Amino acid sequence: MGSNNTRLSPRQKMINLMYIVLTAMLALNVSSDVLNGFTQVEEGLTRTNNNVEERNAAILHTLESFASQNPDKGKKWFDKASEVRRITEQVYLHIDTLKHLIVKEADGSDGDVSNILNRDNLEAASYVMLSGQRPRGEKLRQTIESYCNYIASLMPDTLKRNTVEKALSTEAVLRKGTLGKQSWAESKFDNQPVVAAVTLLTKLQNDVKYAEGEALSTLLANVDAGDVRVNELNAFVIPQSRFVMRGGRYSANIVLAAVDTTARPEIFINGSKLANDRGLYETNPGATGTFDYKGYLEVPHGDGSVTRHPFESSYTVIEPTATVSATMMNVLYAGIDNPISISVPGVATSAVSATMTNGTLSRSGDHWVAHPAKVGEDATVSVSAEMDGRPMKMTETKFRVRKLPDPTPYIAFKDNNGNTTRYKGGGRGLAKTHLMSAPGIEAAIDDELLNISFKVLSFETVFFDSMGNAIPEVSAGDQFSQRQKDSFRRLSRGKRFYISRVKAVGPDGITRDLAPIEVIVN
Repeated sequence: MGSNNTRLSPRQKMINLMYIVLTAMLALNVSSDVLNGFTQVEEGLTRTNNNVEERNAAILHTLESFASQNPDKGKKWFDKASEVRRITEQVYLHIDTLKHLIVKEADGSDGDVSNILNRDNLEAASYVMLSGQRPRGEKLRQTIESYCNYIASLMPDTLKRNTVEKALSTEAVLRKGTLGKQSWAESKFDNQPVVAAVTLLTKLQNDVKYAEGEALSTLLANVDAGDVRVNELNAFVIPQSRFVMRGGRYSANIVLAAVDTTARPEIFINGSKLANDRGLYETNPGATGTFDYKGYLEVPHGDGSVTRHPFESSYTVIEPTATVSATMMNVLYAGIDNPISISVPGVATSAVSATMTNGTLSRSGDHWVAHPAKVGEDATVSVSAEMDGRPMKMTETKFRVRKLPDPTPYIAFKDNNGNTTRYKGGGRGLAKTHLMSAPGIEAAIDDELLNISFKVLSFETVFFDSMGNAIPEVSAGDQFSQRQKDSFRRLSRGKRFYISRVKAVGPDGITRDLAPIEVIVN
């Protein structure tokens, strides 16, 4: 039998093994050029974070200055911006802590993030972020996801919201050459050199600061969201009617275009200052005809100067005729009964008749009730009166038909005097005993014009733990669930939680998503 020429000596086996180990070391080794590249990116991101921080601080300062000058208009937006800054700072510092832990794992207890010694260490990031029963990487993912949802809730602009959600995405990643998806934490920190992991965390801090800036910019824009932008100031006279019945009252509002309701101008008519600060001019004409009047508005500016804006107008006094006016805001709301006043001076109420398109119109004593059918389609009220034994058409009036405005959610409870009180969030807070006694939440439109109840279908409560993680709990319809009540019991004085994703349906049958409530526990 011939000898086996493939048998290797122990020395040759050792040499071959050394080649295999060397090849593996070369494959694992990260070139110094790549490590230097990560270091340069890290330095650039750090500078960018500092610049973004200065920008965000400037936006907050602008909101703070405006809130101090005009609290009625700016304070609520400044408070929200301060909350954004506080939560962002918590997330930012959490990421900073992880960077220090990774560097210390690689360089020892004296490790310095700004001077990493073992930049090519491939074990430290995986050990810190992915090991243990509660991996820090998964906790970071939950923190970022919660923060992203919070910031997105402040941004009504869909494009900006999508951009922020994309920047802070924590979805699993499918890498080329793999069959299944990697978790977000594994894709970021598994087998990554220390310098790369730190750079990725700095990039994440950059994304957080970017999201904060977008939210602050949105809040700053909300200060003037209801204003009309103009390039000049003009005085306008807005009469309720240019025609007045003899013996009636002429009323007109004299305003400055885009005027701020918290800083009204002074108004002078025919040389005399208007007695009220609402711009309401009233006079009682005693004869028919056309009457002219003129004057000016004096507007103070922030630099101490005052500008004068002249105006002039006229009104006509006519003999009595039929009048139709809507009791509620000169519009009709679909799905509910709208009180309407219809009268013809000099004609008995029983001799007046009326009809309406796009709905029904019925008499209720001396008043009328209009019930529109369709939103967006005008309702025309036609008035006739019996004159000299025969019906005569007096007037036609068109009303815009709108859907009901969104209601306000609230927590109803009995105060110490047994009176029902509605807590709508914020303010001085809600006593814990009142919170525990409340069965759930309700919703209603309860302004000076409308008083309409809505049916709450569902809602969520969102609590935050000591690390800033959001803990949502789902309601039992319009009632607090047992889990929500258990969370209430654990709340201490000064703590707060949020009631969000409130869905309610009104008499018009439209289901709506209502604004969240911030509840502060006393």
